[in-house]
Amino acid sequence: MKYALIGCGRISPNHIQAALNNDLEIVAICDVAPDNMNDKKAKFELPDSVKLYTDYKEMLDSENPELVAIATESGKHAAIALDCIERDCNIIIEKPIALSLEDADRIIEAAEEKGVKVCVNHQNRFNKSIAKIREALEKNRFGKMFYGTAHIRWCRDHEYYDRASWRGTWEQDGGALMNQCIHNIDLLRWMMGDEITEVVGMTDRLRHDYIEAEDLGIALVRFANGSYGIIEGTTDVYPKNLEETLYLFGEKGTVKAGGTSVNKIEEWRFSDMLDDPQEIMKQFAENPPNVYGYGHTPLYADVIDAIRTDRKPYVDAKAGRRALELVLAIYRSAARGETVKLPLDKCSTMEFKGRFS
Repeated sequence: MKYALIGCGRISPNHIQAALNNDLEIVAICDVAPDNMNDKKAKFELPDSVKLYTDYKEMLDSENPELVAIATESGKHAAIALDCIERDCNIIIEKPIALSLEDADRIIEAAEEKGVKVCVNHQNRFNKSIAKIREALEKNRFGKMFYGTAHIRWCRDHEYYDRASWRGTWEQDGGALMNQCIHNIDLLRWMMGDEITEVVGMTDRLRHDYIEAEDLGIALVRFANGSYGIIEGTTDVYPKNLEETLYLFGEKGTVKAGGTSVNKIEEWRFSDMLDDPQEIMKQFAENPPNVYGYGHTPLYADVIDAIRTDRKPYVDAKAGRRALELVLAIYRSAARGETVKLPLDKCSTMEFKGRFS
């Protein structure tokens, strides 16, 4: 299967490695900065047959890839995705799917019309720990779900933002919730039943006065099934990343996934006592080298299979839209100082430009 990558920045090595691990034929990589492409080509010892492009449209027209990964700044995801879909390319979009619900809907509609597959790169759904928790949930081992909490306690310093001028801007990125925290926000919504009735949020910029968006977000979520969610996300932790945790509390079960990227089961308590908690915690405790974890390779495998068998990817465009909707709902609640009802039809990060000015 012919594969191409658009965007050769911070996350691109995970995409290239996943493509190689799944035996994709990498025909081209694209970035507006040639040094980024040359660096990745050398790092992965890609053959001379892999062509380099600074214009992604030229690349699409010349190479006709079957699968394209989009790993550019977030504000460009939608336009590139729509151009890929127009050319009948299946796509993997780095999170978030877009920065507006209108753009997310355009992607969903265009993909359905063209019959192409769209996956949003929420790779933590493929963590062994998360897959095990999801299995327990689908077997109803928790019973009635009461509430869940997502905590993302990370550090992003001045050097991180200096490396890319788009980071922390409303037009191209958003803040901590949209960039760093959306993975765990996605997991919380997915685990707690997906459908949300209302959100109350607060956001602030406490430390990073050189960015436009927030570095702290806190929210309460009411789900349609009667359960609740608590979200705490920040990039203000000193002096380095502390943890990313997901707690789920049910009538008959309590679970905690932790570590730097929810790669470890740290609590496993069920009334049915079907398994040994100590063995589960030992078996499902990965230690990835960074917060990106090991999920890209199985995510790619799923998308490849979805294309070949003509089914939906495990994390499809609608799942990406739901994660985006929740972040935007928190932003709107914080900006307006009021409870926000879901579903939302229209909302964009640009609605909040000047929020902390």
